[in-house]
Amino acid sequence: MRIFLIKKSFLIFLMICGLLCIFCCKDLVEPTKKTEKEDPELNITLKSTIEKVQPMTGIVFWTDSKHNASETIQLEYSYMLYNDIVKNRGVYNWAKLENLLKGVESRKHQAVIRFRFTYPGERTSVPEYIKQSPDYHETRGLSEGEITWFPDWSFMELKDFTLEFYSKFAEQYDDDPRISFLQVGFGLWAEYHIYDGPMILGKTFPSKNFQKIFLKHLEMSFNDLHWSISIDSADETVSPFKENSDLLEINFGLFDDSFLHKTHHDYNAECFFFLGSERYQTSPIGGELSYYSVYDQRHALDKTGPYGISFEELSKQYHISYMIGNDQPDFQAMSRIKEAGLAIGYKFKIISFKASSINSRVVVQNTGIAPIYYDAFITVNGVRSEDSLKGLLPGEEKEYIVAAGGKNPVLIIESNRLVSGQIIQFEADL
Repeated sequence: MRIFLIKKSFLIFLMICGLLCIFCCKDLVEPTKKTEKEDPELNITLKSTIEKVQPMTGIVFWTDSKHNASETIQLEYSYMLYNDIVKNRGVYNWAKLENLLKGVESRKHQAVIRFRFTYPGERTSVPEYIKQSPDYHETRGLSEGEITWFPDWSFMELKDFTLEFYSKFAEQYDDDPRISFLQVGFGLWAEYHIYDGPMILGKTFPSKNFQKIFLKHLEMSFNDLHWSISIDSADETVSPFKENSDLLEINFGLFDDSFLHKTHHDYNAECFFFLGSERYQTSPIGGELSYYSVYDQRHALDKTGPYGISFEELSKQYHISYMIGNDQPDFQAMSRIKEAGLAIGYKFKIISFKASSINSRVVVQNTGIAPIYYDAFITVNGVRSEDSLKGLLPGEEKEYIVAAGGKNPVLIIESNRLVSGQIIQFEADL
């Protein structure tokens, strides 16, 4: 009986302790609830407009253009030669590219770069140590009415060099914000064709097997920098895509060097469709305004375009981010070139901005015609959101949480892929 009373008393003691714990915990919790009530989210007033062409978008001038310092553009284009970088086996000197990039950066712009081996009327840019090999034989032929030299793609050393070159380039420039996009390819101007001249697969143009190796090599080499190939690579007589559809899964962009020409809706459209109409969602789409005729250039940015469809309308169809238009200052006012540049690429709008003392919730919409292809972050009081704006598709909106707030929070968009002086602007009327 005594043992029973002891057990009963002990149980009563435990119950009392439990009740005390509940009351104590309640006292501890209540201040937190009170704090939450005293720290509500507030709607933040925000006014902002997009006044400039956005980084990594717009009309592009060449690096040697007399207009290259203009704020009308954000991008500058240049060919580069392989033998400007490599003359002796395994020796890489990036000085010429570095000088070019420093100039572009000094103008608060970024570069679009394309290395090429072949150009009408010129010798190839194959490194001299390869040309001196007794078993290396280039082809001399007529192209664009001029004597032109074509590389010897049967020579293994040339193929090995090309793969090594892009490995070294990636090591040096993959995360360099001075280069926005890289264009790659073979044939005339590296545009993936020899439409005029001696076209021989495996000799004057790389074999389909080497092209396959090359494309997969670039996929492995680049983690950050976006690279693109010409839409002419859709030609099954030239490229390996028809026989190797898995290559279409590689995350490469496209460039179209005859944008807005008279029959763009035929050949060009078929190429885009074959290579993937949804490719723009993860890879940039760019190109150059058509040089098929002087008429094409003169009227490219007319309000109705050269053939009844405007630059803005066709760009929207293909989700264009950038377009080379180096000669446009000869035909259009800089204000019109800026207007065209503002119409392409991404464009962000802040739909909602709420903040407590410790957090912010920001809803962003992409009102542009393409995504941004590099990481960019909603940033409040110097604190970045965990999620990136990269990949936010046209018309989509998304909420971003930032671990910073306050009564007067400062919101900007930050990206490590910008050069000094560049700013990603946004629209807001809150």
